[in-house]
Amino acid sequence: MKRIDELYEFECRLVHKINRHFNKRILNLFFRYGTHLGGATLLISSLFLLLILLNGQYRMTVISCMLSLTISHIPVHFVKKMYPRKRPYLALEHVQYPSNPLKDYSFPSGHTTAILSVITPFILMDSSLAFILLPTGFFVGLSRIYLGLHYPSDVMAGGMLGIICGWISYYLIWTF
Repeated sequence: MKRIDELYEFECRLVHKINRHFNKRILNLFFRYGTHLGGATLLISSLFLLLILLNGQYRMTVISCMLSLTISHIPVHFVKKMYPRKRPYLALEHVQYPSNPLKDYSFPSGHTTAILSVITPFILMDSSLAFILLPTGFFVGLSRIYLGLHYPSDVMAGGMLGIICGWISYYLIWTF
């Protein structure tokens, strides 16, 4: 139990270190708008647009991204209910957060799950895309911590879940 407490204290320190820059105008704009790269509205509309515009292996990859995004949120939904972890802005003192923050539970990060579930099939299709897409996924995860909405372990769990779902979806689509 002592190890778990030490890990939690470490996470809390990380949240405070990242969130302490919340009042810096440029960073605030950057992270507040950038976090939406992992949001449902932008991802779903982007995938539908790509589905219309692309063909061949790119279109099949978009279909695998759509499948991945869909299946990845089933475990997110259930895990949030099974492990009702309060968000950092609710549990920790001196954590700043945007107006109208999310009210559901913190673990795992749905935004991080979503972005990684979508970028993973593209990286599997063309590994050279990793240089652009992996930093984008990392950025979304970091933005969730910066905004006081998630702990680092929420982001890591969401990232792993997204990668696993992306990998499974890609291979399911390309196998059948």
